[in-house]
Amino acid sequence: MKVYVLLFNARQENEGIHTIRLGTPQGGERNIVMMFESQDDAERYAMLLEAQDFHVPTAEAFDSEEIEEFCNSCRYEAKLIPEGFVPESPEERIFLSPPETNLADTDWEREQQQPGKSAQEEDVPTAQLDDIRRRLEGLL
Repeated sequence: MKVYVLLFNARQENEGIHTIRLGTPQGGERNIVMMFESQDDAERYAMLLEAQDFHVPTAEAFDSEEIEEFCNSCRYEAKLIPEGFVPESPEERIFLSPPETNLADTDWEREQQQPGKSAQEEDVPTAQLDDIRRRLEGLL
């Protein structure tokens, strides 16, 4: 199934995927990657992030299995946002509209502030995202 996820700096060295961090009942945190069924919904969410003066992501198409595999490898949670999604709880409202507060700085901004960082120290999710992109490009 084709889904749309939000990427920052798509196809660049410092590419990243948009996640939402939610608390768990046990006091922990979980990171959620939203997989939009509709490109229009993904682009609308991206515009809402832009309206908050956050970094502007782009909606990129992927196979849902590729994203789920990526999420499993990073201990992220993949959440399918079906077209016409209607939230059933206050927590699910975040899948329609971004939270009012965002991270003050992103992983890639912190990496840019550390110019001597080696390739082995790169963020694992970014490397795995690059691998997914290469495999998808190989399908074309």
